[in-house]
Amino acid sequence: MALMVWNLMPRTLDGQITMEKTPSYFVTKEAPSRVCTMNCQTKLIVVVRDPVTRAVSDYTQTLSKNPGLPSFQSLALKNSTTGLIDTTWSAVRIGLYAKHLENWLQHFPLSSFLFVSGERLVSDPAGEMGRVQDFLGLKRVVSDKHFYFNQTKGFPCLKKPEGSSRPRCLGKSKGRPHPQIPSEVLQRLRDFYRPFNHRFYQMSGQDFGWE
Repeated sequence: MALMVWNLMPRTLDGQITMEKTPSYFVTKEAPSRVCTMNCQTKLIVVVRDPVTRAVSDYTQTLSKNPGLPSFQSLALKNSTTGLIDTTWSAVRIGLYAKHLENWLQHFPLSSFLFVSGERLVSDPAGEMGRVQDFLGLKRVVSDKHFYFNQTKGFPCLKKPEGSSRPRCLGKSKGRPHPQIPSEVLQRLRDFYRPFNHRFYQMSGQDFGWE
């Protein structure tokens, strides 16, 4: 598997950095060992956001493709009476960041990771991109002047060089309005994630303020 991935990567010349991304790496049990087999010196960037918001966003995207999907609360809760959270549902399971990080730390030191805040990536994209450039050992080229906030999408867009096409914004799948979720369901999820979030703060050395 590692050999196959290696052969699919573009050729990297001196002075270049090759990047590859997919949402499933961080939560796939076999991924850390496979990545380490390919290159244990790989730098790893993980973008995380409030797991409750992430779960609702995940559900919203799935709902857009499958309008007949059961309600969020029926998927998130094992039983509406007890209020137990169903961790087998992928939208919930993905937000258990501490558990996923534990798996990765068996193969990579914490210094191999940069954890990017999804919230700050929206509120201060240049600041978070500055951290990414520093982590990769790159000169800070991307700055405030490269972004503007799109009020319609609710996300920053990337300005392209002068004379080129329109700015690059997130696609149609991003920025959708979220469905109304009962407040008590969201509170149960916040209570459920709280200890996992605090554990993740301790492990990563960053307090993301998800309360």
